Amino acid sequence: MLSYSFMQNALFVSVLISILCPCIGIFLVLRRYSMIGDTLSHASLAGITIGLLYNQSPVLGAFLFTSLCGGLIEFLRGYFRKNADLILSIVLALSVGTAITVISSGKLRANADSFLFGSILTVTRSDMILISILSAVSVLTLILLYHQLVYIAYDEEAARIAGVKVRIINYIFSVLVASAIAASIRITGVLVLSSMIALPVATALQLERGFRPTLIFSVVFSFIDILTGLFVSYYLNVAPGGFTALVSVAVLAAVMIGKKVYSGFRAAMV
Repeated sequence: MLSYSFMQNALFVSVLISILCPCIGIFLVLRRYSMIGDTLSHASLAGITIGLLYNQSPVLGAFLFTSLCGGLIEFLRGYFRKNADLILSIVLALSVGTAITVISSGKLRANADSFLFGSILTVTRSDMILISILSAVSVLTLILLYHQLVYIAYDEEAARIAGVKVRIINYIFSVLVASAIAASIRITGVLVLSSMIALPVATALQLERGFRPTLIFSVVFSFIDILTGLFVSYYLNVAPGGFTALVSVAVLAAVMIGKKVYSGFRAAMV
């Protein structure tokens, strides 16, 4: 299986996103922003179609448009403080409307369907280079802003009072979310991309450890989910994105059941 170049490309990208997605996702989940991740995942479809329309990299198009939408969400937070849910509706309307308009215009010469469900056949060498750059810059930025991001994740107002430049960091974080989404769309697809960001973190949170152990376990569970989904979907001849989402749910359910059984066993031993 790994003798095929497209599987080598897919494996390389899968390893990168298994590290990047939970590193971004843990901050989204702790800030209760997982729905923003879902909104931006759907927004990436507009960037993909625009990239394809102008014969440019769809990954780059997804990154640029999703970054724009992430910045727009942060900007609109100042205008809809009491109705934050409206912000997501506005961004979804903009992005989905753009995608449908481009697709239905008849000017799109490429098929965007593979980006909806994910396809291991579509990962090219140029995609690998771009995804590697996005992943490296994102992880480096996360390392540099680690303490500020943790502070903001637990208490944004306290971080602002302490002198953390919350507004600027939120804009930077929006770009980081966009990079994680753009890096993942080839493998996971738009429709289930948000699950790759949130579910490994949700699984790690069941272990009830500190922040750093939770982050490490999130990466471990992400690695298990994505690699299992990639290899098994190859043999089943199904879209890797959807099957990876099923694996993520199954792993989460297994950890929750294991935790319940372990708690019951400990209670019985006391």
